Amino acid sequence: MPEPLRGAGVSPGAGAGPVRTIAGAVPEPPAGSRHGGDAGAEAGAALAALEAVAADLEDRGARAAEAGNPDGRDVLNAQAMMARDPGLADGVRARVGEGTAAARAVYEAFGVYREMLAGAGEYMAARVSDLDDVRDRAVARLLGLPMPGVPESGEPFVLVARDLAPADTAVLDPARVVAFVTEEGGPTSHTAILARTMGVPAVVALPGATALADGTRVLVDGSAGTVRVDPSDEEVAAARAADAARASVLEGPAGPGATADGHPVPLLANIGGPKDVEAALAHGAEGVGLYRTEFLFLDRSDPPSDAEQEEAYRSVLEAFPGGRVVVRTLDAGADKPLAFLPAPGEEPNPALGERGLRMMRRHPDVLSAQLGALARAAAGLDADLQVMAPMVTDADEAAFFAGACREAGIASPGVMIEVPAAALRARDLAPEVRFFSIGTNDLAQYACAADRQVGGLAHLQDPWRPAVLDLVAPAAAAGIPCGVCGEAAGDPALACVLVGLGVTSLSMSAPSLPLVRAALARHTLDQCRRAAVAARAARTPGQAREAARGHLPHLADLGL
Repeated sequence: MPEPLRGAGVSPGAGAGPVRTIAGAVPEPPAGSRHGGDAGAEAGAALAALEAVAADLEDRGARAAEAGNPDGRDVLNAQAMMARDPGLADGVRARVGEGTAAARAVYEAFGVYREMLAGAGEYMAARVSDLDDVRDRAVARLLGLPMPGVPESGEPFVLVARDLAPADTAVLDPARVVAFVTEEGGPTSHTAILARTMGVPAVVALPGATALADGTRVLVDGSAGTVRVDPSDEEVAAARAADAARASVLEGPAGPGATADGHPVPLLANIGGPKDVEAALAHGAEGVGLYRTEFLFLDRSDPPSDAEQEEAYRSVLEAFPGGRVVVRTLDAGADKPLAFLPAPGEEPNPALGERGLRMMRRHPDVLSAQLGALARAAAGLDADLQVMAPMVTDADEAAFFAGACREAGIASPGVMIEVPAAALRARDLAPEVRFFSIGTNDLAQYACAADRQVGGLAHLQDPWRPAVLDLVAPAAAAGIPCGVCGEAAGDPALACVLVGLGVTSLSMSAPSLPLVRAALARHTLDQCRRAAVAARAARTPGQAREAARGHLPHLADLGL
Protein backbone atom coordinates (compact mmCIF):
# COMPACT_ATOMS: atom_id res chain seq x y z
CA MET A 1 0.00 0.00 0.00
CA PRO A 2 1.53 3.39 -0.99
CA GLU A 3 2.47 5.67 1.87
CA PRO A 4 0.10 8.61 2.37
CA LEU A 5 1.25 12.18 1.72
CA ARG A 6 2.03 13.95 4.98
CA GLY A 7 1.42 17.55 5.99
CA ALA A 8 0.19 19.24 9.15
CA GLY A 9 -3.28 18.34 10.38
CA VAL A 10 -4.97 21.51 11.62
CA SER A 11 -8.64 20.51 11.74
CA PRO A 12 -9.64 16.97 12.78
CA GLY A 13 -11.86 14.56 10.92
CA ALA A 14 -11.83 12.64 7.65
CA GLY A 15 -13.13 13.63 4.23
CA ALA A 16 -12.98 11.80 0.90
CA GLY A 17 -13.76 13.04 -2.58
CA PRO A 18 -12.36 14.21 -5.90
CA VAL A 19 -9.77 16.99 -5.96
CA ARG A 20 -10.86 20.42 -7.14
CA THR A 21 -8.26 23.19 -7.28
CA ILE A 22 -8.59 26.94 -6.94
CA ALA A 23 -8.72 28.44 -10.39
CA GLY A 24 -8.07 31.85 -11.87
CA ALA A 25 -4.72 32.94 -10.45
CA VAL A 26 -4.23 36.67 -11.04
CA PRO A 27 -1.00 37.43 -12.97
CA GLU A 28 1.48 40.02 -11.76
CA PRO A 29 1.05 43.28 -13.71
CA PRO A 30 4.15 43.81 -15.88
CA ALA A 31 6.95 45.78 -14.26
CA GLY A 32 7.32 49.22 -15.78
CA SER A 33 3.63 49.50 -16.76
CA ARG A 34 2.79 53.19 -17.36
CA HIS A 35 -0.51 55.04 -17.51
CA GLY A 36 -1.61 57.47 -20.20
CA GLY A 37 -0.84 60.67 -18.34
CA ASP A 38 -3.96 61.41 -16.27
CA ALA A 39 -2.59 60.61 -12.81
CA GLY A 40 -5.75 61.79 -11.06
CA ALA A 41 -8.03 59.44 -13.00
CA GLU A 42 -5.57 56.57 -12.66
CA ALA A 43 -5.26 56.99 -8.90
CA GLY A 44 -9.04 57.29 -8.64
CA ALA A 45 -9.50 54.00 -10.47
CA ALA A 46 -6.99 52.27 -8.19
CA LEU A 47 -8.61 53.55 -5.00
CA ALA A 48 -12.09 52.72 -6.31
CA ALA A 49 -10.96 49.14 -6.94
CA LEU A 50 -9.62 48.88 -3.40
CA GLU A 51 -12.87 50.23 -1.98
CA ALA A 52 -14.91 47.78 -4.10
CA VAL A 53 -12.79 44.92 -2.77
CA ALA A 54 -13.30 46.13 0.82
CA ALA A 55 -17.07 46.34 0.34
CA ASP A 56 -17.19 42.86 -1.21
CA LEU A 57 -15.18 41.42 1.69
CA GLU A 58 -17.53 43.00 4.22
CA ASP A 59 -20.51 41.58 2.34
CA ARG A 60 -18.95 38.11 2.38
CA GLY A 61 -18.26 38.54 6.08
CA ALA A 62 -21.90 39.38 6.77
CA ARG A 63 -23.00 36.28 4.85
CA ALA A 64 -20.52 34.15 6.79
CA ALA A 65 -21.92 35.46 10.08
CA GLU A 66 -25.49 34.75 8.94
CA ALA A 67 -24.38 31.18 8.17
CA GLY A 68 -23.13 30.78 11.74
CA ASN A 69 -19.47 31.66 11.16
CA PRO A 70 -18.72 34.85 13.15
CA ASP A 71 -14.98 34.11 13.00
CA GLY A 72 -15.23 34.33 9.23
CA ARG A 73 -16.82 37.75 9.49
CA ASP A 74 -14.03 38.97 11.77
CA VAL A 75 -11.33 37.71 9.40
CA LEU A 76 -12.94 39.32 6.36
CA ASN A 77 -13.53 42.60 8.14
CA ALA A 78 -9.84 42.62 9.00
CA GLN A 79 -9.04 42.11 5.32
CA ALA A 80 -11.37 44.98 4.40
CA MET A 81 -9.36 47.18 6.74
CA MET A 82 -6.21 46.20 4.83
CA ALA A 83 -7.81 47.39 1.59
CA ARG A 84 -8.73 50.71 3.22
CA ASP A 85 -5.39 51.31 4.91
CA PRO A 86 -4.46 55.02 4.49
CA GLY A 87 -0.77 54.18 4.17
CA LEU A 88 -1.55 51.81 1.32
CA ALA A 89 -3.58 54.51 -0.45
CA ASP A 90 -0.70 56.97 -0.05
CA GLY A 91 1.68 54.43 -1.57
CA VAL A 92 -0.62 53.92 -4.55
CA ARG A 93 -1.00 57.67 -5.15
CA ALA A 94 2.76 58.20 -4.96
CA ARG A 95 3.46 55.51 -7.55
CA VAL A 96 0.72 56.68 -9.89
CA GLY A 97 2.09 60.21 -9.55
CA GLU A 98 5.40 58.89 -10.85
CA GLY A 99 3.65 57.48 -13.93
CA THR A 100 3.04 53.88 -12.83
CA ALA A 101 -0.18 52.27 -14.11
CA ALA A 102 -2.91 51.67 -11.53
CA ALA A 103 -2.66 47.86 -11.40
CA ARG A 104 1.12 47.91 -11.06
CA ALA A 105 0.94 50.70 -8.48
CA VAL A 106 -1.42 48.62 -6.34
CA TYR A 107 0.81 45.57 -6.73
CA GLU A 108 3.94 47.44 -5.68
CA ALA A 109 2.25 49.25 -2.76
CA PHE A 110 1.11 45.92 -1.35
CA GLY A 111 4.62 44.58 -1.83
CA VAL A 112 5.98 46.93 0.83
CA TYR A 113 3.55 45.59 3.43
CA ARG A 114 4.11 42.04 2.26
CA GLU A 115 7.86 42.22 2.93
CA MET A 116 7.23 43.68 6.38
CA LEU A 117 4.85 40.86 7.35
CA ALA A 118 6.91 38.08 5.79
CA GLY A 119 9.94 39.11 7.83
CA ALA A 120 8.07 39.62 11.10
CA GLY A 121 7.89 36.01 12.25
CA GLU A 122 5.46 33.10 12.30
CA TYR A 123 2.29 34.82 13.53
CA MET A 124 2.50 37.88 11.29
CA ALA A 125 3.82 35.91 8.29
CA ALA A 126 0.61 33.84 8.46
CA ARG A 127 -1.21 37.04 7.39
CA VAL A 128 0.76 37.34 4.12
CA SER A 129 -1.72 35.18 2.21
CA ASP A 130 -4.56 37.41 3.43
CA LEU A 131 -2.72 40.46 2.09
CA ASP A 132 -2.01 38.73 -1.23
CA ASP A 133 -5.68 37.93 -1.63
CA VAL A 134 -6.73 41.56 -1.17
CA ARG A 135 -4.05 42.63 -3.67
CA ASP A 136 -5.08 40.06 -6.26
CA ARG A 137 -8.75 41.02 -6.01
CA ALA A 138 -7.93 44.69 -6.58
CA VAL A 139 -5.58 43.92 -9.47
CA ALA A 140 -8.18 41.63 -11.08
CA ARG A 141 -10.73 44.44 -10.99
CA LEU A 142 -8.31 46.89 -12.57
CA LEU A 143 -7.28 44.45 -15.32
CA GLY A 144 -10.82 43.22 -15.98
CA LEU A 145 -9.95 39.65 -15.03
CA PRO A 146 -12.15 37.07 -13.25
CA MET A 147 -11.84 37.01 -9.49
CA PRO A 148 -9.83 34.13 -8.05
CA GLY A 149 -12.10 31.76 -6.25
CA VAL A 150 -13.45 28.33 -5.45
CA PRO A 151 -14.45 26.15 -8.43
CA GLU A 152 -18.00 25.07 -9.07
CA SER A 153 -18.73 21.36 -8.66
CA GLY A 154 -21.80 19.19 -8.94
CA GLU A 155 -20.59 16.83 -6.21
CA PRO A 156 -18.86 17.11 -2.82
CA PHE A 157 -15.11 17.63 -3.28
CA VAL A 158 -11.75 18.15 -1.59
CA LEU A 159 -10.51 21.68 -2.15
CA VAL A 160 -6.78 21.91 -2.94
CA ALA A 161 -4.79 25.12 -3.23
CA ARG A 162 -1.40 26.66 -2.64
CA ASP A 163 -3.21 28.54 0.13
CA LEU A 164 -6.85 29.47 0.66
CA ALA A 165 -8.07 33.03 0.87
CA PRO A 166 -10.31 33.81 3.85
CA ALA A 167 -12.77 35.50 1.48
CA ASP A 168 -13.37 32.12 -0.16
CA THR A 169 -13.00 29.90 2.91
CA ALA A 170 -15.48 31.81 5.05
CA VAL A 171 -18.43 31.38 2.68
CA LEU A 172 -17.85 27.76 1.68
CA ASP A 173 -20.63 25.24 2.15
CA PRO A 174 -19.31 22.40 4.37
CA ALA A 175 -21.85 20.11 2.73
CA ARG A 176 -20.00 20.55 -0.58
CA VAL A 177 -16.38 20.93 0.55
CA VAL A 178 -15.51 17.79 2.51
CA ALA A 179 -11.89 18.78 3.27
CA PHE A 180 -9.16 21.36 2.62
CA VAL A 181 -5.58 20.62 1.55
CA THR A 182 -3.02 23.39 1.08
CA GLU A 183 0.63 23.50 0.12
CA GLU A 184 1.35 26.42 2.42
CA GLY A 185 -0.07 27.70 5.70
CA GLY A 186 0.21 26.54 9.27
CA PRO A 187 -1.77 26.15 12.51
CA THR A 188 -2.04 29.94 12.93
CA SER A 189 -3.15 30.68 9.36
CA HIS A 190 -6.68 31.91 8.79
CA THR A 191 -7.35 28.84 6.66
CA ALA A 192 -6.66 26.65 9.70
CA ILE A 193 -8.70 28.84 12.04
CA LEU A 194 -11.73 28.93 9.73
CA ALA A 195 -11.50 25.20 8.94
CA ARG A 196 -11.69 24.40 12.66
CA THR A 197 -14.59 26.82 13.08
CA MET A 198 -16.48 25.17 10.23
CA GLY A 199 -15.64 21.66 11.39
CA VAL A 200 -14.08 20.76 8.02
CA PRO A 201 -11.03 18.42 8.02
CA ALA A 202 -7.90 20.24 6.87
CA VAL A 203 -4.26 19.44 6.15
CA VAL A 204 -1.82 22.28 5.45
CA ALA A 205 1.89 22.54 4.62
CA LEU A 206 1.61 19.49 2.34
CA PRO A 207 4.52 19.54 -0.16
CA GLY A 208 3.33 19.15 -3.74
CA ALA A 209 -0.37 19.42 -2.92
CA THR A 210 -1.11 21.48 -6.02
CA ALA A 211 0.37 18.72 -8.22
CA LEU A 212 -2.67 16.56 -7.43
CA ALA A 213 -4.68 16.35 -10.63
CA ASP A 214 -8.26 17.59 -10.71
CA GLY A 215 -10.65 14.68 -10.24
CA THR A 216 -8.17 12.49 -8.34
CA ARG A 217 -9.92 10.80 -5.43
CA VAL A 218 -8.23 11.45 -2.09
CA LEU A 219 -8.86 10.68 1.57
CA VAL A 220 -7.93 13.53 3.91
CA ASP A 221 -7.29 12.79 7.59
CA GLY A 222 -7.12 16.10 9.43
CA SER A 223 -6.27 14.37 12.70
CA ALA A 224 -3.20 12.55 11.38
CA GLY A 225 -2.23 15.20 8.82
CA THR A 226 -2.29 12.73 5.92
CA VAL A 227 -3.72 12.60 2.41
CA ARG A 228 -4.11 9.18 0.77
CA VAL A 229 -4.37 9.16 -3.04
CA ASP A 230 -6.84 6.76 -4.67
CA PRO A 231 -7.97 5.17 -1.38
CA SER A 232 -9.90 1.94 -1.41
CA ASP A 233 -13.54 1.86 -0.36
CA GLU A 234 -12.45 -0.06 2.74
CA GLU A 235 -9.99 2.68 3.73
CA VAL A 236 -12.64 5.36 3.31
CA ALA A 237 -15.14 3.32 5.32
CA ALA A 238 -12.60 2.80 8.12
CA ALA A 239 -11.80 6.51 8.23
CA ARG A 240 -15.48 7.41 8.41
CA ALA A 241 -16.06 4.85 11.16
CA ALA A 242 -13.20 6.38 13.14
CA ASP A 243 -14.73 9.80 12.55
CA ALA A 244 -18.08 8.55 13.86
CA ALA A 245 -16.40 7.15 16.97
CA ARG A 246 -14.74 10.50 17.60
CA ALA A 247 -18.04 12.30 17.05
CA SER A 248 -19.77 10.13 19.68
CA VAL A 249 -17.07 11.12 22.16
CA LEU A 250 -17.58 14.80 21.40
CA GLU A 251 -21.28 14.41 22.17
CA GLY A 252 -20.61 12.71 25.52
CA PRO A 253 -20.82 14.43 28.89
CA ALA A 254 -17.94 16.63 29.99
CA GLY A 255 -16.33 16.46 33.39
CA PRO A 256 -13.05 16.91 35.21
CA GLY A 257 -10.09 15.31 33.51
CA ALA A 258 -8.85 12.10 35.18
CA THR A 259 -7.35 8.74 34.36
CA ALA A 260 -9.42 5.56 34.54
CA ASP A 261 -8.24 4.95 38.12
CA GLY A 262 -9.17 8.43 39.29
CA HIS A 263 -5.85 10.30 39.05
CA PRO A 264 -6.91 13.95 38.44
CA VAL A 265 -5.55 15.78 35.40
CA PRO A 266 -7.14 19.22 35.03
CA LEU A 267 -7.90 19.95 31.37
CA LEU A 268 -7.56 23.61 30.48
CA ALA A 269 -7.91 25.75 27.35
CA ASN A 270 -5.43 27.90 25.46
CA ILE A 271 -7.01 31.25 24.61
CA GLY A 272 -6.03 34.53 22.99
CA GLY A 273 -8.58 36.70 24.78
CA PRO A 274 -12.18 36.99 26.00
CA LYS A 275 -13.58 36.04 22.58
CA ASP A 276 -12.26 32.50 23.04
CA VAL A 277 -13.94 31.87 26.39
CA GLU A 278 -17.27 30.68 24.95
CA ALA A 279 -15.62 27.86 22.99
CA ALA A 280 -13.53 26.87 26.00
CA LEU A 281 -16.62 26.55 28.19
CA ALA A 282 -18.56 24.74 25.48
CA HIS A 283 -15.85 22.06 25.28
CA GLY A 284 -15.69 21.56 29.03
CA ALA A 285 -12.51 23.45 29.94
CA GLU A 286 -11.88 23.47 33.68
CA GLY A 287 -10.01 26.73 33.35
CA VAL A 288 -7.40 28.45 31.24
CA GLY A 289 -3.89 27.05 31.00
CA LEU A 290 -2.52 29.67 28.62
CA TYR A 291 -3.92 33.16 28.17
CA ARG A 292 -1.82 34.66 25.36
CA THR A 293 -1.95 38.32 26.33
CA GLU A 294 0.16 39.55 23.40
CA PHE A 295 -2.95 39.73 21.22
CA LEU A 296 -3.93 42.77 23.29
CA PHE A 297 -0.70 44.45 22.24
CA LEU A 298 -0.30 43.51 18.57
CA ASP A 299 -0.91 45.89 15.66
CA ARG A 300 -0.77 49.09 17.69
CA SER A 301 1.76 51.86 18.16
CA ASP A 302 1.15 52.28 21.91
CA PRO A 303 0.53 49.70 24.64
CA PRO A 304 -3.07 49.17 25.78
CA SER A 305 -4.16 51.30 28.72
CA ASP A 306 -4.30 49.91 32.25
CA ALA A 307 -8.10 50.03 32.10
CA GLU A 308 -8.23 48.15 28.78
CA GLN A 309 -5.95 45.44 30.10
CA GLU A 310 -7.85 45.13 33.37
CA GLU A 311 -11.17 44.73 31.54
CA ALA A 312 -9.82 42.01 29.24
CA TYR A 313 -8.31 40.04 32.11
CA ARG A 314 -11.30 40.38 34.40
CA SER A 315 -13.78 39.13 31.79
CA VAL A 316 -11.80 35.88 31.51
CA LEU A 317 -11.38 35.48 35.27
CA GLU A 318 -15.11 35.97 35.80
CA ALA A 319 -15.86 33.14 33.36
CA PHE A 320 -14.11 30.55 35.54
CA PRO A 321 -15.25 31.02 39.15
CA GLY A 322 -13.24 28.65 41.31
CA GLY A 323 -11.17 27.59 38.29
CA ARG A 324 -7.58 28.19 37.34
CA VAL A 325 -6.62 30.97 34.90
CA VAL A 326 -2.95 30.92 33.89
CA VAL A 327 -1.88 34.14 32.22
CA ARG A 328 1.32 34.44 30.19
CA THR A 329 2.86 37.88 30.44
CA LEU A 330 3.61 39.69 27.21
CA ASP A 331 5.63 37.45 24.90
CA ALA A 332 7.00 40.18 22.63
CA GLY A 333 9.84 39.82 20.19
CA ALA A 334 10.72 37.11 17.63
CA ASP A 335 7.49 36.31 15.74
CA LYS A 336 5.53 39.00 17.63
CA PRO A 337 7.42 42.31 17.18
CA LEU A 338 5.79 45.39 18.69
CA ALA A 339 6.29 48.94 17.45
CA PHE A 340 6.53 50.36 20.98
CA LEU A 341 9.02 47.72 22.13
CA PRO A 342 11.83 47.91 19.58
CA ALA A 343 14.61 45.36 19.77
CA PRO A 344 17.93 46.78 20.94
CA GLY A 345 19.34 46.36 17.43
CA GLU A 346 19.03 44.22 14.35
CA GLU A 347 18.78 40.57 15.38
CA PRO A 348 19.80 38.03 12.72
CA ASN A 349 17.77 35.36 14.54
CA PRO A 350 15.05 36.97 16.69
CA ALA A 351 13.94 33.58 18.03
CA LEU A 352 17.28 33.45 19.85
CA GLY A 353 17.24 37.14 20.76
CA GLU A 354 15.57 39.46 23.22
CA ARG A 355 12.04 38.14 23.51
CA GLY A 356 9.66 37.22 26.33
CA LEU A 357 11.02 37.96 29.80
CA ARG A 358 14.30 39.10 28.28
CA MET A 359 12.43 41.93 26.57
CA MET A 360 10.41 42.73 29.68
CA ARG A 361 13.57 43.19 31.74
CA ARG A 362 14.50 45.93 29.28
CA HIS A 363 11.04 47.48 29.66
CA PRO A 364 10.12 46.96 33.34
CA ASP A 365 7.42 49.63 33.16
CA VAL A 366 5.45 47.50 30.65
CA LEU A 367 5.80 44.40 32.85
CA SER A 368 4.84 46.32 35.98
CA ALA A 369 1.75 47.79 34.29
CA GLN A 370 0.62 44.36 33.10
CA LEU A 371 1.10 42.69 36.48
CA GLY A 372 -0.70 45.55 38.22
CA ALA A 373 -3.66 45.26 35.84
CA LEU A 374 -3.82 41.50 36.45
CA ALA A 375 -3.79 41.94 40.22
CA ARG A 376 -6.58 44.53 40.09
CA ALA A 377 -8.62 42.38 37.70
CA ALA A 378 -8.47 39.43 40.10
CA ALA A 379 -9.44 41.47 43.16
CA GLY A 380 -12.70 40.24 44.66
CA LEU A 381 -12.99 37.22 42.36
CA ASP A 382 -12.55 33.58 43.36
CA ALA A 383 -10.77 32.44 40.19
CA ASP A 384 -7.27 31.14 40.86
CA LEU A 385 -5.04 33.63 39.01
CA GLN A 386 -1.61 32.27 38.13
CA VAL A 387 0.87 34.32 36.10
CA MET A 388 3.85 32.97 34.18
CA ALA A 389 6.77 34.44 32.26
CA PRO A 390 7.89 33.17 28.84
CA MET A 391 11.46 32.55 27.67
CA VAL A 392 13.01 31.93 31.09
CA THR A 393 16.49 30.39 31.08
CA ASP A 394 17.75 30.13 34.66
CA ALA A 395 17.00 30.54 38.36
CA ASP A 396 18.02 34.20 38.41
CA GLU A 397 15.41 35.07 35.79
CA ALA A 398 12.79 33.00 37.64
CA ALA A 399 13.60 34.84 40.88
CA PHE A 400 13.39 38.22 39.14
CA PHE A 401 9.93 37.43 37.79
CA ALA A 402 8.66 36.01 41.08
CA GLY A 403 9.81 39.19 42.82
CA ALA A 404 7.98 41.37 40.29
CA CYS A 405 4.81 39.34 40.86
CA ARG A 406 5.05 39.65 44.63
CA GLU A 407 5.54 43.41 44.32
CA ALA A 408 2.35 43.61 42.25
CA GLY A 409 0.39 41.49 44.73
CA ILE A 410 0.25 38.28 42.67
CA ALA A 411 0.66 35.20 44.84
CA SER A 412 1.18 32.47 42.21
CA PRO A 413 4.12 33.21 39.92
CA GLY A 414 5.35 30.59 37.46
CA VAL A 415 7.63 30.24 34.47
CA MET A 416 7.43 28.59 31.10
CA ILE A 417 9.86 25.81 30.33
CA GLU A 418 10.76 26.43 26.69
CA VAL A 419 14.55 26.72 26.81
CA PRO A 420 16.44 23.40 27.10
CA ALA A 421 18.73 24.90 29.77
CA ALA A 422 15.69 25.57 31.96
CA ALA A 423 14.34 22.07 31.37
CA LEU A 424 17.61 20.37 32.22
CA ARG A 425 18.08 22.41 35.40
CA ALA A 426 14.42 22.64 36.38
CA ARG A 427 15.32 21.67 39.94
CA ASP A 428 17.21 24.99 40.24
CA LEU A 429 14.23 27.04 39.09
CA ALA A 430 11.59 25.18 41.14
CA PRO A 431 12.34 26.83 44.54
CA GLU A 432 11.79 30.29 43.02
CA VAL A 433 8.25 29.82 41.67
CA ARG A 434 4.94 28.04 42.32
CA PHE A 435 4.54 26.17 39.02
CA PHE A 436 5.97 25.33 35.60
CA SER A 437 4.22 25.30 32.24
CA ILE A 438 5.97 23.55 29.36
CA GLY A 439 5.70 25.15 25.93
CA THR A 440 6.41 22.16 23.71
CA ASN A 441 6.40 24.16 20.46
CA ASP A 442 9.40 26.31 21.42
CA LEU A 443 11.03 23.53 23.45
CA ALA A 444 11.11 21.37 20.31
CA GLN A 445 12.36 24.31 18.22
CA TYR A 446 15.30 24.99 20.50
CA ALA A 447 16.09 21.36 21.29
CA CYS A 448 16.23 20.40 17.62
CA ALA A 449 17.72 23.64 16.22
CA ALA A 450 14.74 23.82 13.86
CA ASP A 451 13.23 27.25 13.22
CA ARG A 452 9.44 27.03 13.54
CA GLN A 453 9.06 29.32 10.51
CA VAL A 454 10.93 27.04 8.10
CA GLY A 455 8.44 24.63 6.56
CA GLY A 456 11.17 22.30 5.36
CA LEU A 457 12.12 21.61 8.98
CA ALA A 458 8.61 20.73 10.14
CA HIS A 459 9.61 17.08 10.66
CA LEU A 460 12.01 18.23 13.39
CA GLN A 461 9.18 20.00 15.21
CA ASP A 462 7.52 16.72 16.20
CA PRO A 463 6.86 16.70 19.99
CA TRP A 464 7.02 12.89 19.89
CA ARG A 465 10.80 13.13 19.48
CA PRO A 466 12.31 11.17 22.38
CA ALA A 467 14.77 14.01 22.98
CA VAL A 468 11.88 16.42 23.58
CA LEU A 469 10.23 13.94 25.96
CA ASP A 470 13.57 13.66 27.76
CA LEU A 471 13.42 17.42 28.39
CA VAL A 472 9.84 17.26 29.68
CA ALA A 473 10.74 14.61 32.27
CA PRO A 474 13.02 16.69 34.58
CA ALA A 475 10.60 19.61 34.64
CA ALA A 476 7.71 17.29 35.50
CA ALA A 477 9.80 15.74 38.31
CA ALA A 478 11.04 18.99 39.87
CA GLY A 479 8.62 18.90 42.80
CA ILE A 480 6.14 21.63 41.83
CA PRO A 481 2.99 21.48 39.66
CA CYS A 482 3.96 21.22 35.99
CA GLY A 483 1.51 21.64 33.13
CA VAL A 484 1.91 21.49 29.36
CA CYS A 485 0.38 24.28 27.28
CA GLY A 486 1.92 23.49 23.88
CA GLU A 487 -0.31 21.94 21.25
CA ALA A 488 1.27 18.56 22.09
CA ALA A 489 -1.22 18.44 24.96
CA GLY A 490 -4.05 18.21 22.42
CA ASP A 491 -2.81 14.90 20.97
CA PRO A 492 -4.81 12.25 22.92
CA ALA A 493 -2.03 9.64 22.83
CA LEU A 494 0.70 12.12 23.68
CA ALA A 495 -1.45 13.56 26.46
CA CYS A 496 -1.41 10.15 28.11
CA VAL A 497 2.38 9.98 27.73
CA LEU A 498 2.78 13.45 29.26
CA VAL A 499 0.69 12.41 32.26
CA GLY A 500 2.86 9.30 32.52
CA LEU A 501 5.93 11.56 32.65
CA GLY A 502 4.45 13.35 35.67
CA VAL A 503 2.74 16.35 34.06
CA THR A 504 -0.06 17.54 36.35
CA SER A 505 -2.33 19.47 33.94
CA LEU A 506 -2.86 19.84 30.20
CA SER A 507 -3.91 22.91 28.22
CA MET A 508 -4.86 22.94 24.55
CA SER A 509 -7.13 24.42 21.88
CA ALA A 510 -10.70 24.03 23.05
CA PRO A 511 -11.86 21.56 20.32
CA SER A 512 -9.15 19.10 21.41
CA LEU A 513 -10.46 18.80 24.98
CA PRO A 514 -13.17 16.11 24.56
CA LEU A 515 -10.91 13.53 22.89
CA VAL A 516 -8.09 14.08 25.37
CA ARG A 517 -10.56 13.74 28.24
CA ALA A 518 -11.87 10.51 26.74
CA ALA A 519 -8.38 9.06 26.14
CA LEU A 520 -7.32 9.71 29.73
CA ALA A 521 -10.58 8.32 31.12
CA ARG A 522 -9.96 4.99 29.36
CA HIS A 523 -6.40 4.41 30.64
CA THR A 524 -4.92 4.05 34.10
CA LEU A 525 -2.04 6.07 35.43
CA ASP A 526 0.10 2.94 35.29
CA GLN A 527 -0.69 2.49 31.59
CA CYS A 528 0.26 6.12 30.98
CA ARG A 529 3.56 5.62 32.83
CA ARG A 530 4.35 2.51 30.82
CA ALA A 531 3.56 4.38 27.60
CA ALA A 532 5.92 7.18 28.65
CA VAL A 533 8.76 4.76 29.37
CA ALA A 534 8.24 3.06 26.00
CA ALA A 535 8.17 6.36 24.12
CA ARG A 536 11.40 7.59 25.70
CA ALA A 537 13.12 4.28 24.92
CA ALA A 538 12.39 4.66 21.19
CA ARG A 539 14.80 6.17 18.68
CA THR A 540 12.47 8.09 16.36
CA PRO A 541 9.19 10.01 16.72
CA GLY A 542 7.32 7.36 14.74
CA GLN A 543 8.71 4.56 16.86
CA ALA A 544 7.89 6.52 20.02
CA ARG A 545 4.30 6.99 18.90
CA GLU A 546 3.83 3.32 18.07
CA ALA A 547 5.56 2.14 21.25
CA ALA A 548 3.32 4.32 23.39
CA ARG A 549 0.18 3.15 21.62
CA GLY A 550 1.13 -0.41 22.51
CA HIS A 551 0.38 0.47 26.14
CA LEU A 552 -2.75 2.53 25.35
CA PRO A 553 -5.10 -0.09 23.87
CA HIS A 554 -8.30 1.90 24.22
CA LEU A 555 -7.27 4.63 21.80
CA ALA A 556 -8.73 2.35 19.13
CA ASP A 557 -12.12 2.60 20.87
CA LEU A 558 -12.03 6.32 20.07
CA GLY A 559 -11.17 5.85 16.42
CA LEU A 560 -7.62 7.06 17.06
